[in-house]
Amino acid sequence: MTMNEIEKAAERVAKLKAQAERLSAPLADAQDRLQAAQEAESERRAERAEEYNRRVVETWRERADDATKSGDTARETFLAVLSAEPWFVAYVEYRAARHKRGHVLTEAQRAQTALGEVQTVPEQRWYDAMLLEDMVSHADRKAAELGAEFDQELTDKRDAYLAGTD
Repeated sequence: MTMNEIEKAAERVAKLKAQAERLSAPLADAQDRLQAAQEAESERRAERAEEYNRRVVETWRERADDATKSGDTARETFLAVLSAEPWFVAYVEYRAARHKRGHVLTEAQRAQTALGEVQTVPEQRWYDAMLLEDMVSHADRKAAELGAEFDQELTDKRDAYLAGTD
């Protein structure tokens, strides 16, 4: 490489350095503003999170009571509809027969006791019905799904509040 080529290359390097310095100042300034904005947003979100959490702590009992009471009408409706179902009526009759047997056994035990006889009447034995367990299990699964949907709504409301889009 000749001296002339070296001088040209040095001049080019000097020009590019000067150009880079002119462009790097606005970039550094923009990066500083971005970092400041991100820190301000983080602080704003932290303040809103604290405010939101305070409101949750202050109002949870009332909101929990309201959530509990919100199911009262649904429970009454469920019991009324359930009681009208033919399969449920049959199931109640089946279970009533078990109760009737228990009353007969209790009456016979009292009679033996009154007569001074040795107790030969067995105790009533109760067996869980699978149908009822299946119904409760299914209802619990469905209730858990509804609860999870409600939990997601709470999370979405919190996120929207923190983001300032509420």
